Amino acid sequence: MARHTAPDSSVSPLALQTAEPCPQPAGADHGQPPALSAARGAHAALALCALIWIPQAALLAWAVQRLADGGGLADVLQPALGYLLLGALRASGEAWAGRRLFAAARGYASEARAQAWTALARRSPLDGARPSSGQAASAIAEQAEALLPWLLRYQPARWRTLAVPPVLALAVLSQSWLAALILVAAAPLIPLAMALVGWQAQAASASQLQALGGMNGFLLDRLRGLSTLRALGAVDATARRLRGAAEDLRQRTMRVLRIAFLSSASLELFSALAVALVAVYVGFHLLGQFSGGSWGRRLSLGQGLFVLLLAPAFFEPLRDLAAAWHDRAAGQAALEAMAQLRSGAGPQLPGALDAPPLRCAPQAASVELRGICLQREGEAPVLQDADLHIGAGEHVALVGASGAGKTTLLSLIAGLLPASAGEVYIGGTRLEEASAAALRARMAWIGQKPHVFSGTVQDNVSLGRPGVLRRHAAAALRQAGLGAASRIAPGNALGEGGTGLSGGEAVRLALARAAAAGSADLWLLDEPTAHLDSATAQAVTDALLRLARGRTLIVATHDLTLAARIGRVVHIDQLDATAHRRAA
Repeated sequence: MARHTAPDSSVSPLALQTAEPCPQPAGADHGQPPALSAARGAHAALALCALIWIPQAALLAWAVQRLADGGGLADVLQPALGYLLLGALRASGEAWAGRRLFAAARGYASEARAQAWTALARRSPLDGARPSSGQAASAIAEQAEALLPWLLRYQPARWRTLAVPPVLALAVLSQSWLAALILVAAAPLIPLAMALVGWQAQAASASQLQALGGMNGFLLDRLRGLSTLRALGAVDATARRLRGAAEDLRQRTMRVLRIAFLSSASLELFSALAVALVAVYVGFHLLGQFSGGSWGRRLSLGQGLFVLLLAPAFFEPLRDLAAAWHDRAAGQAALEAMAQLRSGAGPQLPGALDAPPLRCAPQAASVELRGICLQREGEAPVLQDADLHIGAGEHVALVGASGAGKTTLLSLIAGLLPASAGEVYIGGTRLEEASAAALRARMAWIGQKPHVFSGTVQDNVSLGRPGVLRRHAAAALRQAGLGAASRIAPGNALGEGGTGLSGGEAVRLALARAAAAGSADLWLLDEPTAHLDSATAQAVTDALLRLARGRTLIVATHDLTLAARIGRVVHIDQLDATAHRRAA
């Protein structure tokens, strides 16, 4: 009797595994990328270099005081030498930290791109929630660049804002409590104004980046279908939509810039008022018009100059932070965009980029389905307790009505979809999380619309795979009925999407791709002869049977002529009945 298998939790990760979240700017160091840890070390070094200004200001004030006391050139040589040595130390430290920070920022952006690219590569092609190619390209190529100013400008300014002003305030406090009070009282007003502006800045930056990605996706998709738009007279309408999207992006960009200018203006206002108040106080104090605020003693010229030199430096980190506030908003929006690429609840391909090396001689793999149940959420079951065994090297045609589940069954065998219940075995090995990468390396998937890249025929066959040599690609083309003997030579240039190829030639090019590596012993094809005339379909069938010798072949098709030539025919809607007959 038929065997009922409970849902197997070990199969679900084939479709439900999600990528780790993108590292956030704030949080513990545990688990952070090495590039981000190196960047934080450079940020701390830059903050320490900024504090060197305190002894430099003290030496400069001391030299002026000596001159005021009637000293000569010899009396200022010592503080001048110390000032120059500290300046050289500060410059060299900032240069070292800047180089280290730039390398770390580049490394972090590269890591973020690699993680997003890996997550996209692991997403199943059957996942309808995958981001459009234009949006993904915009996020990886353009929005990821916003991480550089976020790390190179905003984060150093943030570290200096946390470390430098408190130390400078203590240095000013040692000379005058009133001057320190003025600085400390003005300091909270600046981040308060920046925070109020920053909320709007982050939302505006996220909106602007979203509009940029949407426009890029729209443009890329329309460029791909330009011939269709031209044939149907929709070029002008598309141009108007693109113009409207560009105008919307311009308005969003100008809104971001207006907010950035507003944050800088608020900082300059409060810092200028505070420095002016300190200067007025020191001036009147030195003139004897005001004697309070200096710990019961009168400030000397050197002490007053020391306070005046530190007052602008107190606001310098805050000024840098305000100037980089837009970089913070853009960086946060970029992090969110990259995190969206990394996340997703759709089907995943575990180990998709960890396939073992290509083998030279394939050995056919058997396929066995045991108690398979397939049911989409809210829909009737596609398969119910189905068993199917395909021997090693056997050629099988899956036939059935449209929507019966032929493509779904192929996707299940390839590990692109999870089964509601049951088990899949490839070559005697169960398809699960640990074995998915190795088993998928044994498969060749050819869908209904094989994608052709812009480049030569040779490049489209090899696809840059290290195990595919030029002679392998040429041999595969010959076996597929293409190559130098046909009008499609290996060096011929092809346009994006297959411009220059007929439908049958595109399918045979896909067959040559699968055969060139020599590692795939299980071929899964979805409607290879769909939309082809009888003569072209026969040529494709001849090439398929010639290339699939010695391999296990499973073809989903409506073409009964192709099914008859393949050999064994399995009706998808009779799998359940077949299982029950075998059990009886």
